[in-house]
Amino acid sequence: MIERCLCLLCLDDVHGPELSDTVRAMNMLHGGGLSKNSGNRWYDKPMQFVIGADGSCGVVCEHSPFEGIVLVQCTEYLLKYMIGSPSKLVRAASVSELPAPRRLRWKCSPEVHKLIAASADKLQRSGCSDFVFSLWFGSVALQLAYYRCHGRPVSTYESASIRRFQEGRVDNIRSATPEALAFVKAMTDGRQSTSDSEKMELLRGAITAQTEYSRRAITGLGIDNHLLGLREVARELKVETPEIFKDEAYLISNQFILSTSQVPTTVEMFCCYGPVVPNGYGACYNPQSDHIIFCVSSFRESTQSCSADLVKCLEQGLVDMRDLCNKCHCEGAQVESRVHEPPQLVQVRGLVPCCRSSCRVPPHIPGKNTQVL
Repeated sequence: MIERCLCLLCLDDVHGPELSDTVRAMNMLHGGGLSKNSGNRWYDKPMQFVIGADGSCGVVCEHSPFEGIVLVQCTEYLLKYMIGSPSKLVRAASVSELPAPRRLRWKCSPEVHKLIAASADKLQRSGCSDFVFSLWFGSVALQLAYYRCHGRPVSTYESASIRRFQEGRVDNIRSATPEALAFVKAMTDGRQSTSDSEKMELLRGAITAQTEYSRRAITGLGIDNHLLGLREVARELKVETPEIFKDEAYLISNQFILSTSQVPTTVEMFCCYGPVVPNGYGACYNPQSDHIIFCVSSFRESTQSCSADLVKCLEQGLVDMRDLCNKCHCEGAQVESRVHEPPQLVQVRGLVPCCRSSCRVPPHIPGKNTQVL
């Protein structure tokens, strides 16, 4: 029955004394360790519905059969059903007719016990470190954070849905663009050789480049799936692997140290996943109307990555980007207001006021022709 089933309900013990978002993320993904619920995960199943004795709940999906958006749509449907139809969430008469659950007693050989112990040890050593959550802006902010944290750009993966095509899954948005590198260098140049207006133009350029690459990727014009197809065709035909796939640049470009994904939701929830390389980061972000939720992960045993350090740089970068946007647009508003008589209070639509204590960045960056009220 366990082999045949498509999904599982995992009933967990209490996850810990403090039920923070970090604790929830680790427990949903890997059970929180040997002393908690790691033995209660079944990763060969497409979906695991996890319910904790402390009230926490979530869904774990195996990526092979579907993308994250499918999981989000399923979860949103369930949450909206629960919120919109609370009267239906009562014990049905048919439930009482089911046989009482019974505990399964496992008979394992010494060899199986040895394999379980080895797997448990591996999980304990290589499990994801603390997930760290933060609020505000997107993909360019992650480029700035990594560069500020590690002093260099790296190959970056961001998923692009190609479900508009028959049997389409995902392609790759390569977010580490030359435009993003120019912006992050300007933001981290201690010599202050670049003016704020120039930095703002570089930020616009980085966002425009990201937007254009995304558009090309979701319309089938990305490079990664095509290259993958050529490589696999060569393998199936048993011909010599083309030189491009042996090139050092190609190999490095496919080591995605920064693996990112934008997973927007319409209900209060967050998504998370682990890194795809030992020294990398997993960074899932969820843009909302007035904030963005980031969830960053890394492996404990890696000496080259640290979630807490990256998020510290991410938070600082987001604040710097907010301040840059506010300063440039407030200066632009002041210049624009001087052409109007008599003088009046000026408010730029869609911006966070410069004096606001909150660090939330506006959901968009107005263009040069921002309307002044």
